[in-house]
Amino acid sequence: MNAPTPPRDLWHARAADLLARGIDGRLLIDGKRYHAADGSLFDCISPIDGKVIARVARGKQADVDLAVASARAAFADRRWAGQSPAARKKVLLAFAERIRAARDELALLETLDMGKPIKNSLSADVPGTARCIQWYAEAVDKVYDEIAPTGEDALALIRREPVGVVGAIVPWNYPMLMASWKLGPALAAGNSVVLKPSEKSPLTALRLAELALDAGLPEGVFNVVPGYGHEAGEALALHMGVDAIGFTGSTRTGRRMLEYSSRSNLKRVYNELGGKSANVVFADFDDLDRAAQTAAASMFYNQGESCNAPSRLLVQDDIADAFVAKLGSLVPQYAPADPLDPGTTLGALVDENQTQTVMGYIRAGIDEGARCVAGGCRALEATGGQYVAPTVFDNVSNRMKIAQEEIFGPVLAVIRFKTEAEAIAIANDSAYGLHAGLWTRNLDRAVRVSRALHAGTIHVNQYDEDDITVPFGGVKQSGNGRDKSLHAFDKYTELKTTWMRIEAA
Repeated sequence: MNAPTPPRDLWHARAADLLARGIDGRLLIDGKRYHAADGSLFDCISPIDGKVIARVARGKQADVDLAVASARAAFADRRWAGQSPAARKKVLLAFAERIRAARDELALLETLDMGKPIKNSLSADVPGTARCIQWYAEAVDKVYDEIAPTGEDALALIRREPVGVVGAIVPWNYPMLMASWKLGPALAAGNSVVLKPSEKSPLTALRLAELALDAGLPEGVFNVVPGYGHEAGEALALHMGVDAIGFTGSTRTGRRMLEYSSRSNLKRVYNELGGKSANVVFADFDDLDRAAQTAAASMFYNQGESCNAPSRLLVQDDIADAFVAKLGSLVPQYAPADPLDPGTTLGALVDENQTQTVMGYIRAGIDEGARCVAGGCRALEATGGQYVAPTVFDNVSNRMKIAQEEIFGPVLAVIRFKTEAEAIAIANDSAYGLHAGLWTRNLDRAVRVSRALHAGTIHVNQYDEDDITVPFGGVKQSGNGRDKSLHAFDKYTELKTTWMRIEAA
C-alpha cells in the first residue's frame, strides 16, 4: 500500500496540475473574457521560484473605457441597483459560499502569485474574503434610512443611494482580502464596480469575478481590468465615468489619486495608505514572553508586507535588554521556507524589486549605526525565489531611515525609551498614523496612552486582533475613510434629502 501523500507534496502536485491546465489571465468585462484591446500581455511571475505562472492581459485606456461603459450601463438600467436589498443579499450570500467552495483553488492562486504561506491563504485570506462578502450581504437589509426631526408642516426623508460606478484599486499583499473590503460594501449598496488588481498579484481577482457571476451577480456589475498602475490604474482614476475610487496602496500613489480626482470629475477618493506603526512595551507589563511573541508574530506575518505591521518596537529601558534577547530567540521560528509547505510561517517577498528595496533598507540601518541582532541577509537564493531572513535591529534612533520609512518587509526596529511622555512623543513622531499598540498592566496608563497615540486603531495588550465589525484605516499620511464595518457604506453611498411640504387640513 502506498503511503498517504505528504501535505507539501500534495500542494506541489496541485500547483503543477493548475499550471499544466493553464491560468486564464484575460480581462473580465460585462461577464465575458477579453484579451487587451491592443493584445498586450505581461508575465505573472511567482516569487516562490521565479517562474512564469501565467500571461495576463495588460489593460490600458481602451480596456478601462470598455469596463467603465459596461459598469455604467449596468448601473443605468438598474439591473443590480434596482434590486431590493433582500435580493442583493441573496446573491452576495451565494457569492460568499462560492468563495468557500473554491477555497483550495483560491488559496493556491494567492500563494503562487504573491508568495505568502499556503497555511495563511487557507486560514485567513480565503475565509476572511468570504466572511467580508457575507457580512455586508447580511447588513444591507438592516441599514435604515432616516426621517429628519422637522416641524409638523414638513416631512424630510434622508436616503442612502449608491454613488454609481466605483473604481477599486487594490494592492498585492492581500489581493483577495483587500478586494473584498471594497467589493462587499460597494456591491451591497447597489453600485457597479471596476476592479484594478495589482499587476504583481492579479489572479484571484479574475477568479472572484467568475465566482460572482456564477452566484447570480448580473453581467457588467463587477468587472476586472488587470494592468499596470501608470496605465490601467491611472486611466481608471482619471475616468470621467467613475464616481468614486477606493484605493489601498502606497502613500506616494495615494497622492496621485487625489491629483487625478482634481484633474477629472472631482470623484470621491478614499485612500487606505501606508503605516509605520509603533508597538510600545512598558516595564510594568509582566508577561514579556507573550509581548515578545506577539511582537514577532505580528511583524513577520505575511513577510512583513502589511501596512499595519508593528515595525517600530518601543521598549522601556528597564526591560530592553531582556526583551531584545527574547526577540532574538524567537527569530529562528520565522525562517523563510517553501510557501507550499503547510508548516511554513514566512514565505517569499512579492518580487525581485521588493526584495531589493528591503535589502536597501537593511543596508541603510547598518550604515546609520543600528545593531543588527538577527537576519540582515537574503535566504534560499538557490530556489530562484525572493526570500529575506527576518531581521531585528536594536539601538535604533527614530530619526533613522528604517524608523521613518515604510519598508514592507520582515524588518523590525527596536527603539528604547525612558518615560511615558518620551514613548508617546516617539510613537507620534511619524508621517503615518495607521495602527499603534501598547503593553501595560496600569489601567490609567492604558487609557492615557491610548488617547495620546495618534492612529486609527490602538491595540492594548495584544496586536492585530481584528474583526469585520470594526473600521480599518488611519490618520495623517495613512489616508482617509475607513474600510470594514458599517462605516464603509459611507464611502459608497450618497445622502439624498427629499423635503415634502405638508399643508394643513
